Amino acid sequence: MQDWDAVVIGGGPAGLMAAGEIAHMGHRVLLVEAKPSPARKFLMAGKSGLNLTKDEPVETLLSQYGEAEAWLAPMIRAFDARAVQDWARGLGQDLFTGSTGRVFPSVMKGSPLLRAWLAALDGGGVTRQLGWRWTGWQDGHLSFDTPAGPERISARATVLALGGASWARLGSDGAWAAMLAARGVALAPFQPSNAALAVAWSDHMAPHFGAALKAVAWQVGTQQGRGEATLSRRGLEGGGLYALTPALRQGHPLHVDLAPDLTEAALAARLAKPRGKASWSNHMRRVLKLAPVKLALLQEFGRPLPQDPQALAAVIKHLPIRHSGLRPMDEAISTAGGVRRDALDEGLMLKALPGTFCAGEMLDWDAPTGGYLLTACFATGRWAGQAAARYLDSAATR
Repeated sequence: MQDWDAVVIGGGPAGLMAAGEIAHMGHRVLLVEAKPSPARKFLMAGKSGLNLTKDEPVETLLSQYGEAEAWLAPMIRAFDARAVQDWARGLGQDLFTGSTGRVFPSVMKGSPLLRAWLAALDGGGVTRQLGWRWTGWQDGHLSFDTPAGPERISARATVLALGGASWARLGSDGAWAAMLAARGVALAPFQPSNAALAVAWSDHMAPHFGAALKAVAWQVGTQQGRGEATLSRRGLEGGGLYALTPALRQGHPLHVDLAPDLTEAALAARLAKPRGKASWSNHMRRVLKLAPVKLALLQEFGRPLPQDPQALAAVIKHLPIRHSGLRPMDEAISTAGGVRRDALDEGLMLKALPGTFCAGEMLDWDAPTGGYLLTACFATGRWAGQAAARYLDSAATR
């Protein structure tokens, strides 16, 4: 049986960060990952550019974490957007900031950063085991299924960074929840976040699959936001909707403003112009200059369209989107739910399991895409790793 100062279970961003912090503070660390390679979800995110963080004032950054803002505040203040950028540059990565403040590696992918990060961890003394699936505890020791058979490990501190419950094929299957619940750990139910909407389109929408809805504003209950969404065969997806997932989960109706830069009165004035022999559809297309996908969406959810300019303008500004809820949780970019705040102390150590810490998406917090997810994973992993190292130090002096 192997013996380690600390074992970090989960090779995603939170786990990698925690392992580095513990090793930096002089402790022997084993990093265990169930998949054949680490950080698979991180690399998948990198295929679309790897949005590391959002370069904005920390108060603005923190406001995106909703009910978890107060909980995460000390962790993110200690490793905010500026710190994330300094860390990535310290690993030799060139970064750039887009017009909206989103920060990306200049190469627009995650693999170079991950390679540099793993090399730094190797140089810092972190040992990795891949293809080891954690199965819980046996006689007070950590147990794993490995390619060579069952393995038990003695660890004086453990950091769990096991992810949420989406994208199971990349490693985040939420199977850990049952093991922690059996040990008396308080959990919040998993829910999809940053998820696509399921829409049963009529046949006339098929030519628009893959088209992006740009320059629109969304409203869900009292929440509003601007941002793109893309039509797919199964529904609607995109950053414009992802930030509204919490309100959609609560069942609030969804509306879209197809012309957010025009007032209802301005739209009505355009529609009231003489149309001569033009059909109503051609008249709308000419005077409103709406993209074909917007006109199709208007027909899909607004029919029968009012002939009165004022009434039609009202529909365009507040078009109801009929849908059947969020797509299945495993398709979601992230999940809400997980280990509750009241199950942990200030250092993210489980009250029911002294010496065991949690970090990353397995904690019960929620945030939109746009750099906020990774920022919190980095920050909580760093925080838990430092707390685990202090725990080891204090145990050594007792």
